[in-house]
Amino acid sequence: MADKITVYDTTLRDGTQAENFNLSVEDKVRITLKLDELGIDFVEGGWPGSNPTSVQYFEEMKNYSLRHTKVAAFGSTRLFSNPASEDANLKALLDAEAPCVTIFGKTWDVHVKVALRISMADNLLIIDESLRYLRPHVEHLFYDAEHFFDGFKTNKDYALSSIAAAHEAGAECLILCDTNGGTMPGEIQTIMREVKDFFRQRGGEVKIGIHAHNDSETAVANSLLAINEGAVQVQGTMNGYGERCGNANLTSIMPALALKMNRDFTARDNLDKLTETARFVNELANLPHNKYQPYVGASAFAHKGGIHVSAVKRNPLTYEHIKPELVGNCRRVLISDQSGRSNVLHKAKKFGLDLESTDPLVTTILKKLKDLENQGFQYEGAEASFELLMRRAMGTLPVFFELKGFRVLNQKERRDSYPLAEATIQLEVAGETVHTAALGEGPVNALDNALRKALTCFYPQLSEMSLSDYKVRVLSSEHGTGSRVRVLIESRDHHSQWGTVGVSHDILEASWQALVDAISYKLHKDKISRQDDGQDRAPGC
Repeated sequence: MADKITVYDTTLRDGTQAENFNLSVEDKVRITLKLDELGIDFVEGGWPGSNPTSVQYFEEMKNYSLRHTKVAAFGSTRLFSNPASEDANLKALLDAEAPCVTIFGKTWDVHVKVALRISMADNLLIIDESLRYLRPHVEHLFYDAEHFFDGFKTNKDYALSSIAAAHEAGAECLILCDTNGGTMPGEIQTIMREVKDFFRQRGGEVKIGIHAHNDSETAVANSLLAINEGAVQVQGTMNGYGERCGNANLTSIMPALALKMNRDFTARDNLDKLTETARFVNELANLPHNKYQPYVGASAFAHKGGIHVSAVKRNPLTYEHIKPELVGNCRRVLISDQSGRSNVLHKAKKFGLDLESTDPLVTTILKKLKDLENQGFQYEGAEASFELLMRRAMGTLPVFFELKGFRVLNQKERRDSYPLAEATIQLEVAGETVHTAALGEGPVNALDNALRKALTCFYPQLSEMSLSDYKVRVLSSEHGTGSRVRVLIESRDHHSQWGTVGVSHDILEASWQALVDAISYKLHKDKISRQDDGQDRAPGC
């Protein structure tokens, strides 16, 4: 096996430059601890010379003992006007007391002339003096060669002289940065070889790293190619977050290194925690999970076509490039208008339903499914509704309540007043007629409140259930306000979450369908749980 790879995560610094990606100090600490569990080698905590939040983070991290991860402080070479010993940025890096310091410097002659407005020789000087000043004070010292590939393509000799200066000044690893994200994989391969030849001719081995951005959708490929050409450190972010189009995605790079390229790195032993970690970062950043993300996305191992499902059941390798469990993910079989008998039987087994392939009910369920999907129903995000559909077809779903009628009023009294919604509902529950009303912030919320008010007396466990998401999709929008709408509701309790769906020309009717399924699913799973515990009982007030 080749040299062990060092994985360097910059989610807490470079990742937070992404639009709508914000983390508190507490969030950053929690993510650091999670990355330590995964086995990430270095976590870049921020630029202590640029903002108070980063300073607070490094202070807070002094209270924790990490098992493997080493925290890195990030900053720039000194200002040309300051001696290294008096430079505020370098002082802030040392004050952070992190075991690792990473500084970046200018490699591209355009930036030296335009951004720094100093001579080419003076830029080499500040690289040299900054690194020499830091070297005795830190355990690890890395140098990020900013815009290296662009600089190499316009002035190869100067780009090489800049990283040679960093190496001679004591940088442990030289990280070649594709800062604009415009370099193609073939260029990465060629330039990496020339860099290695350059140092070989100088008579010394040097450690090279790669830091790629994703503006050309090649950051992962560029990173893997660079490692193939001898890079021993890879920098990136969880889920690929970063400025503009993002950074190289470590959740794709690490499985590829371990499972495709047989490369060794510490987190390789903990890849089964990768999906959990990726989603943990999303949760703390309050951003939705990208279901289509390779390896860790909810759809990464989701199968929809009936022929695919049948083949996967015989041998998963037919349509899966790795076992999902290796990265902590799981296989999913989707229910859609492309579904076949294999999908239905797979779901029946998952739901604990006794259904054989020769059972006529399979055909009945498939026909019902296709009829509903012709109306606009979709069950890919509403598995609970599909389970209820199957149980109703099999006659195994109790009737927890029955609608007698509902009415919703939405009243606005003045131009500057907020509309007031009121829902009135009549149900039959356990042989009793219940008639109740409730107010709400909008008609759907009022309907939800009235339904819960009517049922909680009979089913107290509904008090622990909440709606976590509500989505409306207009179908066939060419019909304007007469279009059908599809409502998706995500619900949760203390133990799980589930999705339900409703479709109608009337948004209230579609919402009612999804709400009823959400509550019915909750009551059904609680009933099954009580039966397993031998505590089932009839509802009553």
